[in-house]
Amino acid sequence: MRIAIRMDDITPGMDWEKFNRFRKILDGGGIRPLIGVVPRVQDPKLRIDEEKEDFWEWLAGLKKDGWHIAMHGLNHVYRTDKGGMFPLNRQSEFAGLPYEEQLAMLKEGKSLLKEKGIETDIFMAPSHSYDRNTLRALKAAGFKAVTDGFGSRPYIRGEEGLIFYPVSFRKEADLSSAADGITTFVVHANTMSDREFEWYEELVGSGRAVSFDEMTAMPAQKEPFLHQALEYTMAKGKYLGVRAGALAKGLRGRKA
Repeated sequence: MRIAIRMDDITPGMDWEKFNRFRKILDGGGIRPLIGVVPRVQDPKLRIDEEKEDFWEWLAGLKKDGWHIAMHGLNHVYRTDKGGMFPLNRQSEFAGLPYEEQLAMLKEGKSLLKEKGIETDIFMAPSHSYDRNTLRALKAAGFKAVTDGFGSRPYIRGEEGLIFYPVSFRKEADLSSAADGITTFVVHANTMSDREFEWYEELVGSGRAVSFDEMTAMPAQKEPFLHQALEYTMAKGKYLGVRAGALAKGLRGRKA
C-alpha cells in the first residue's frame, strides 16, 4: 500500500517550528502533500505562533511547487455535536446545520481563499465531520473532491458525484499490506511529538510515502455497494475505541 500525506490546520499562526520540521522530512523524500488551509481561522487552539506576514504569498509558492491545497472548513470553530456521515468525532463545524447555511459558509470560504490568490476544489472537513447537506452544498459551491472516507483508492460518491480521497483506518494494517492501492495518513504537525516526527522520518525513508499527485492521478471508481454503511460503522467503532482507551488510561492514572 502506498501512503499519501495530508496536513491539517494550516494557518498563519500555526506552530512554525514543527511545520518546518515536518516539511524538512517531506522535502527529504521529495514528497508533496495535501494541506488543509483554514480561510479565516477563529479557533484559538490554532493560534500558536505569531502570524506569518507573507503567509498567503508563501502558500501560493507551495502550490506552485506541487503541493495540493484543500479548504479546511471556514473558521475551524465547532458549532454542533454531530458526527455526521463519518463519525470519527462528535463535533462539527458543518454537520447538523441547515443546507443553506452550510452553502453560505462554503461559498464564503472559497471566496476568501480566492481573494488571497488561492483556488481549490478539494474540501477537508474539520474533525472529519460532514453530513448529506454538506455534500450537496459542496457540489453547489463548486467543489469536486473531499479528503475523507476509508479505502485504498479514490471513489465517487452518490448523486453528488464528489470524488473521495480516502484516509487510513489503521496505519499498521496499511503499512503491512502488499495491495496495489493508496490511502492517506493524517498529520497534525502542531501537536506532534518527537517520537511521531521520527516515525514519519522512517516512513518517508522507507519509500512507502508518495506525493498526493499519485492519489489524484488514480482513476476514481464508483463507490461499492453498501460502502457507506460499512464506512459509517468503521468510523463509529474507531471513535468508541478511542474513547474507551482514553477512559481506561484515565482510570489507570487515578489509581496510580
